Amino acid sequence: MGDKGVQYLADVLRVNTTLISLELECNQIGDKGAQHLADALRVNTTLTTLDLGNNRIRDAGLQYIADALKLNRTLTTLKIGVNQFGDAGIQHLSDTIRVNTTLTKLDLRGNAIGKKGTQYLADALRINKTLPTVQLEGNQVGDEGTQHLSDALRINTTITTLDLRNNQIGKIGVQFLADALRVNMTLTIVKLYNNKIGDAGLEYLAGALGVNT
Repeated sequence: MGDKGVQYLADVLRVNTTLISLELECNQIGDKGAQHLADALRVNTTLTTLDLGNNRIRDAGLQYIADALKLNRTLTTLKIGVNQFGDAGIQHLSDTIRVNTTLTKLDLRGNAIGKKGTQYLADALRINKTLPTVQLEGNQVGDEGTQHLSDALRINTTITTLDLRNNQIGKIGVQFLADALRVNMTLTIVKLYNNKIGDAGLEYLAGALGVNT
C-alpha cells in the first residue's frame, strides 16, 4: 500500500462513521503514512482497533500517532508491533498514556525499546488507570527495564496482562518483578518465555506467588 495509499484511506476515515476495526499489517507504511492516519484519528470517532504491525514506522511516525491519541477518545486497541521505533518514540507514546483514558490494549512487540524507553513507559503506567494489557515481547527491556516496570507495578492497580517474553531478563530482573508481585494483586498474566531467569529466578517467583493471592 505505501504512504500514498494510506493517504487516500485516511481521507476516508475522516468522514466514515461505521468502521470500527482496521488492520494494516505488512503494508510498508512509513512515517508519512503514520502522519496521515494520525490526522484522521484526531477527528474519527468510531474506530476502536488499529493494527499497524510490521510496517516501517519509526520514532517520528509514532510521535504523530501518539499526539493524535491525546485527542482521540474511541480507539481502545493499538497494535504497533514489529516496526522500527525505539526509546525516543516510546517517550512520546508514554506522554500520551499519561492522559489517554480509552486505550485498553497496547501491542509494542518486536521493536527496539530498551531500558530508557521502558522507564518512560513505566513512569506513565504509574499514572494511567485504564490500560490493562501491555505487550512488550521481543524488545530490549533487560533487568534494568524490568526494575522500572516492577516499581510501577507496586502502584498500578489496572494492568492484568504483561507480556515480557524474549527480553533479555535475567534472575536480577525477575527478582525485581517477584518483589512487586508480593504487593500487586491485580496482575493475573505474566509472560516470561525465552528469558534467562534460571533456577534462582524461578525461586524468587515461586516465593512471591506463594503470597500473591
